[in-house]
Amino acid sequence: MRDGRHLPGTLAEFVEEAARRYGERPALRFRSPGGGWTEVGYDGLRETVRFVGRGLVALGVRPDDRVAILAETRPEWTYAHFAVLAAGAVVVPVYPTAGEDELAWVLGDSAATVVICEDTTQADRVEALRAKLPGLRHVVRIAGDGGEGTVAGRAAGPGSEPESGLASGTRCAVLSGTGPGADGDGGVPPLLGALPQAPLAELLARSAARTGDDLCAIVYTSGTTGLPKGCRLTHGNFAAVQDATADLIEGGPGDTTYLYLPLAHLLAQLIQLTSLGQGGTLCYFGGRIENVVAELAEVRPTHLPSVPRLFEKVHATVASLAESRGADGRDRFESAVRTGVEVAELRTRGEEPTGPLRSAWQAADESLFSLVRAAFGGRLRWALTGGAPIAPQTMDFLRACGIRVFEGYGMTESAGVISLDHPGAVRYGTVGRPVPGCEVRIAADGEVLARGPGVFPGYHADPAATEQALDPDGWLRTGDLGSLDADGFLRITGRKKDLIITSGGKNLTPSLVEAAIQQSRWISRAVMIGDARPYPVALITLDAEEIAAWARSEGLDPGRGYAGHPVVRARCQEAVDAANAQVARPARIRAFTILDEDFTVGGGELTPTLKLRRSAIANRYAAEIDALYER
Repeated sequence: MRDGRHLPGTLAEFVEEAARRYGERPALRFRSPGGGWTEVGYDGLRETVRFVGRGLVALGVRPDDRVAILAETRPEWTYAHFAVLAAGAVVVPVYPTAGEDELAWVLGDSAATVVICEDTTQADRVEALRAKLPGLRHVVRIAGDGGEGTVAGRAAGPGSEPESGLASGTRCAVLSGTGPGADGDGGVPPLLGALPQAPLAELLARSAARTGDDLCAIVYTSGTTGLPKGCRLTHGNFAAVQDATADLIEGGPGDTTYLYLPLAHLLAQLIQLTSLGQGGTLCYFGGRIENVVAELAEVRPTHLPSVPRLFEKVHATVASLAESRGADGRDRFESAVRTGVEVAELRTRGEEPTGPLRSAWQAADESLFSLVRAAFGGRLRWALTGGAPIAPQTMDFLRACGIRVFEGYGMTESAGVISLDHPGAVRYGTVGRPVPGCEVRIAADGEVLARGPGVFPGYHADPAATEQALDPDGWLRTGDLGSLDADGFLRITGRKKDLIITSGGKNLTPSLVEAAIQQSRWISRAVMIGDARPYPVALITLDAEEIAAWARSEGLDPGRGYAGHPVVRARCQEAVDAANAQVARPARIRAFTILDEDFTVGGGELTPTLKLRRSAIANRYAAEIDALYER
């Protein structure tokens, strides 16, 4: 890899280079169908990627063909990803949670010729759309249940031909198609493993022929309005981002990265590249947020990339436990956090606490901080939060506990990264300095602009949108509002399109108040409303786990809704009052209503990356919003 750490020139040769460097070291770790653990070394990863890549070539996949992956985060996603690229094709990630309209749009707009599906359910969804997808030639199923129609091969040794196909735990089957190996008579099509394997030399030649200017992926942004746009990302875009961040992220052989984020999202793909590029081990889990803390204790990762919700959930859980220990429990908790932050600040300057401060910190560490570190597995050295702002109180809590969490900022159009905090260059409340090679400036209206080799060449088949996103000098209009301080640290203050302008002409940034309200352990989501209205109000949803625990403690029927309960209302009022105290008078919430249900991706209120679809929420709850202004 370039200078020993970085990627090769293209991702098409990434696995080949990683295997040459790291050999038998463990690359992937995941649960086997029987419940045990399976490890695949870098040599085994290479052989599986070669096998799947040769099968795709034999299936008729051509250079620059679009191959979609419709699956949850799992090792087969990784195999498919690198196999597609090795075959010279273009990856199109698809969220498994995508609705039928979005699924049809992504597959049709990208002109996908092959779709690799997680299971029969997803394959059937694609099959049902065939009439709308004239360019689709094959549907491939990943089957992990060991049932009929699977290949359960083993990992081959270095340099050998896989005897039965895929690495241990991998199953792939062609469910339909008219290319090589299809039966053509309406019966069950043959397994991918039974298809002719293209010569290895052909696959390697295709990989070597790719250049930095070639298209690597079309990643569809999970837009908060309308259908997603396909971001065209080149091999050079990915290589530039990895080069810029390789020396900013500590890691190497022996490190374990816990990966639960969806691999359909660019952040998870970048983490995958970083871990494997450094010789670390990727450990896959299902990603249910309620299970993550228990899984962390089992995996004991050194690296943890996440969205803010996980860290905020841990913070809220610990605060809830503190409150349950008596009337002064919360005060003791907050005092411990203040002590921990003070010690963290000292250590940032290379100093150690002494006297009463040291004694107070030792007591807090024994009773609280060490337990929180253990909840993260006890080995965590590097954690990343991105995708949305994180509450300052949560960052203080984690700092106090001795957990280093770095903030990053980027977007799909910038190949995922614009700026990044890193050891030696952290300023809390910012998202770090621009990474090497990336320029950032602030436009006259406060919009953050970025330029560099990671910035995409444009949207797929949408020149008008490309012109809106990129100015003639190559500056990317991010749509975010922010500022740069004297030392070059970037602070993001909100989304330009999310700005609320009241009927009195006041410009309000909703994310600040929303994040403050969501600090309450009772609250899942808060949405500020107020555009063209006299003042801001809020829609609030409840944290299902906290409410259920409270209901059990009160002996209440857990099947009932509690939005109207006076205790729940009082707790939400406390959260709104605390948030109002942190903002200027025009931004203060004057009234709120508590909804009986939380927002979901399936319901259309959230994007697959859990961002609010504000217009959808405003339309769905228009009656509730109008009622708030009638009081």
